[in-house]
Amino acid sequence: MTNGKNSGVPADVYVQFVRSLFDNHHVLLIGTACHAIAALMVYVASGDVVYVALAGLLLAVGTWRYAGMVRFHRSGGIPDERSAQRWENEYILKGSIQGLMLGAFCFTAIYLRPVPFGEMAAISVTLGSIVTVVGRNYGSRRMVSIFAATFVGPIALGLMLRLDVPHFVLGLLIVPFMVVIKSSADNVRNVLFSAVIGHRQARNLAQRFDRALNTMSHGLVMLGPDGRVVVANSKAAKVLGFDVPKRLLGRSLHAVLMRGVAGGLLSQRDARYAEGQLTRALSDDRDLKLQLRAGDGRYFELTARSGHEELGVVTFEEITSRVEAEERIRHMARFDSLTDLPNRAWFHELVAERVAGGDPERQCALAVFDLDDFKSINDTLGHPVGDGLIFAVGEKLSAIASDEVIVSRFGGDEFMLFFNSIGSEKELTVVLDRIFADLNGYVDVSGHALRVQMSAGAVISDVGGTDVDDMIVKADLALYKAKEAGKNGWRLFEAKMNAAFRNRQMLKSDLRGAVEARSLRVVYQPIVAMNSMRIASCEALCRWDHPELGPVSPAVFIPLAEEMGIISEISELVLEQATSACVRWPGDICVSVNLSAKDFHNSEVVEKVRSALERSGLPPHRLEVEVTETALLDDKSSTGKFLNDIKALGVRIALDDFGTGYSSLSYLHTLPLDKVKIDRSFLLDVTQNPRALELLKGVVGLSRGIGLQITMEGVETFEQLEVLSQTVKPDLVQGFLFGSALTASGVETISVHAWPTAADLDDGAASGEPKNRKAAKAQ
Repeated sequence: MTNGKNSGVPADVYVQFVRSLFDNHHVLLIGTACHAIAALMVYVASGDVVYVALAGLLLAVGTWRYAGMVRFHRSGGIPDERSAQRWENEYILKGSIQGLMLGAFCFTAIYLRPVPFGEMAAISVTLGSIVTVVGRNYGSRRMVSIFAATFVGPIALGLMLRLDVPHFVLGLLIVPFMVVIKSSADNVRNVLFSAVIGHRQARNLAQRFDRALNTMSHGLVMLGPDGRVVVANSKAAKVLGFDVPKRLLGRSLHAVLMRGVAGGLLSQRDARYAEGQLTRALSDDRDLKLQLRAGDGRYFELTARSGHEELGVVTFEEITSRVEAEERIRHMARFDSLTDLPNRAWFHELVAERVAGGDPERQCALAVFDLDDFKSINDTLGHPVGDGLIFAVGEKLSAIASDEVIVSRFGGDEFMLFFNSIGSEKELTVVLDRIFADLNGYVDVSGHALRVQMSAGAVISDVGGTDVDDMIVKADLALYKAKEAGKNGWRLFEAKMNAAFRNRQMLKSDLRGAVEARSLRVVYQPIVAMNSMRIASCEALCRWDHPELGPVSPAVFIPLAEEMGIISEISELVLEQATSACVRWPGDICVSVNLSAKDFHNSEVVEKVRSALERSGLPPHRLEVEVTETALLDDKSSTGKFLNDIKALGVRIALDDFGTGYSSLSYLHTLPLDKVKIDRSFLLDVTQNPRALELLKGVVGLSRGIGLQITMEGVETFEQLEVLSQTVKPDLVQGFLFGSALTASGVETISVHAWPTAADLDDGAASGEPKNRKAAKAQ
């Protein structure tokens, strides 16, 4: 809002200008007295009584004007713009009359009743008054103009009316002073106006900054060049126990941290560490992120940014929820969801740590435990009962876990135990016999009394020559011998069991021949879109039909191929067959191919993908490359580069078996991923265990939140599909529920059909569902 008579001036500024007219009103009495005394002195010098009358009028008008100013101050000021206009008009009226009286005094002394002393006296007091016009009356343009005219005009007119050249010229020269007075007042007015507006803008900016600062979710302190706090927000004050931020001002970084120590927020050790790190970061001009655990269990992340001679900034954010979420996900990735025992990947890492330390001359041992006839329990009593039995066994085995004994659930009904130090076979025998004695007996699972019966295989090895994978193979061989011997017992690996290794070598030779003859075949497991229940893609799986042994499990020959160094040849074969098959399918169906960690050991993998696309003519977006965490861990930098190169071809990238290794979490946002395939282990008890369901939802939410597509693997039952459809809602699902793997022509045949949804199938599922299977995915 602006004042009409003061165009462009905001109302509040206009009010301030009018208020300035009434400042220092006592000075007006001095001016009035000077005017009256000057007129009386002219009377004394001339004896002309006209000047007595002028003196009286000047005194009366000045006193009247002063009385109005006193009334203004007693009124309490100017409440609004309308009131300001009334006071300005009154000021102009009285000022105009006083100006006319002073002008009359000058005109009388110069022209009407000229007296030499009178001329000098009148002009002197008028010039003195002109000085006050600019300083006092800049707030009213009209008042300045009137004063300029009434003060200077009569002097100029009186001089010119004398009609002699010198006085006439002098009168003309005085006239421009009216413009000078007005211009000077306008200049003062504009300067003060700019200052007022600038102050207001600065105040508004400061208020906005203060509001933004104090509504931040982060605590913030800014340090000056002397290392003391110059700015702090409410969050910082609250965390450190201050009632208002200004109580932090002037404190050093050391004092701020010591306040945290005094309030129980930090320990002395953490405070010293934080001070050292933050001080170095601020002085070395580098950014720093520092995570600290508070005394009350909360976690904070401190961030330091240096500003050289400007303000150094330290922010801190409470990240307790994030840390706890990361810890839950990390735990989920490292530990089996059913038994809470270390999973296969975490077991390998823990064993590697133990083997690397301690006495290199000691012996260690590894034992594989497997439930006898577990499949019959699943088939007759159902998966929930089977899961309950596994949980009960895991609970019994976890009781013996320690720093020296690592217990893991490897998957299915298989458990692995690693003994970090074993003195002899006799000691191992005592230990395993005691474990068997503790395990044997009955457990109650959902009202069923189930007898725990297990078989085990064990192996002893010198730590110095320990190969964990080799120990697992030997323990498995011993386990098979124990089962052959009638189960419910354990066997120690013996040298004669090496016959199994010879058979393994023969299998290797036959596999090499099959690869060279390109006699391996590729089948395709459907991947179904959750929204339409139609095939959206197929995963290419390699199969080997041995001429004597029949079908060989991928879980057997794929590890052999990796061990032999021919896995890349198998990958190339699968790529060629998969792309050639997919190009004949409907255009909306894609194909995904698993690539081994070995494939990423050189850049040839990029050329193989490009070559397969060019030979088949398959559009790149219809091919998806699946990579496991093992490939990511082998060589992070080169694998990331090759994946980016493959991505540049237009091929999609998927992270396979997500959740089987904790390191995969760090790659979700650093690698060019389009999709994550969540491992089947998350789905095993999702229909019975609310905690498992929440964990699965958390993984899906984490992946979807960063723009990744989600495939849920291992869907085997209608109940699982229903939970996924109604609660988890992945983009794609895959598993035996949708049938066994198909040939390329089989995919083409059924691609036009859609599977019923879980709700549709719920009414017609009386014929039974797929039973629990151990599925080994391969190329």
